[in-house]
Amino acid sequence: MSQTPPPAAPVKTGRRPGIVKSLYLWVLHWADTPYGTPALFCLSFAESSFFPIPPDVLQIALSVSKPRRSFYYALISGLGSVAGALLGWILGYFFWAALGQFFFDYFGAFGFTPKNFEMARGLYIDWGYLAIFVAAFSPIPFKVFTISAGVFEIPLHVLLLASLIGRFARFLAVAVCTYFFGSSVKVLLDRYFGLATLLFCVLLVGGFVLIRYLIH
Repeated sequence: MSQTPPPAAPVKTGRRPGIVKSLYLWVLHWADTPYGTPALFCLSFAESSFFPIPPDVLQIALSVSKPRRSFYYALISGLGSVAGALLGWILGYFFWAALGQFFFDYFGAFGFTPKNFEMARGLYIDWGYLAIFVAAFSPIPFKVFTISAGVFEIPLHVLLLASLIGRFARFLAVAVCTYFFGSSVKVLLDRYFGLATLLFCVLLVGGFVLIRYLIH
């Protein structure tokens, strides 16, 4: 008498999410907790100096759930981000000799590479504070610029002023979109916000180049 073979083990077709995806989901989960606002501040603070996930992710989620608080969340994001920029500058100015190789070895995937730091130095030489503003507003890893500003001894008040303008402009743009368009804009922001801000910065820098050309 033949025996019925045991059922085959289920085949796992899914993949474990990578570290960045896992961090992304972890950030999003705070929107469903009572601690969304303090988490937004902490995330904005950390992203300006070492954390890889931009705070826009949580800001959008919180603003979609409570559109009337969209501009309040933008304020929280901005304050946390500028405070984090200060920490980044301190890390670069005082501690980079001890921490630099550690960042290059373990956080290279998040933008901390010698090539990016050399690029930042070249942009500081050519553009000064405008380089920090572009990094603050665009998808360029802002943390690389806050830390390298300290490494290359960019004056602290220049970093803070450019960060204040660029970061608040970025988060205000997110707030305007979510306030007026609500949940329908979430997918578009998730997919195209980085491209839109990068295009804006290209146009902005192009405008400055044109002004310099006309003046000289």
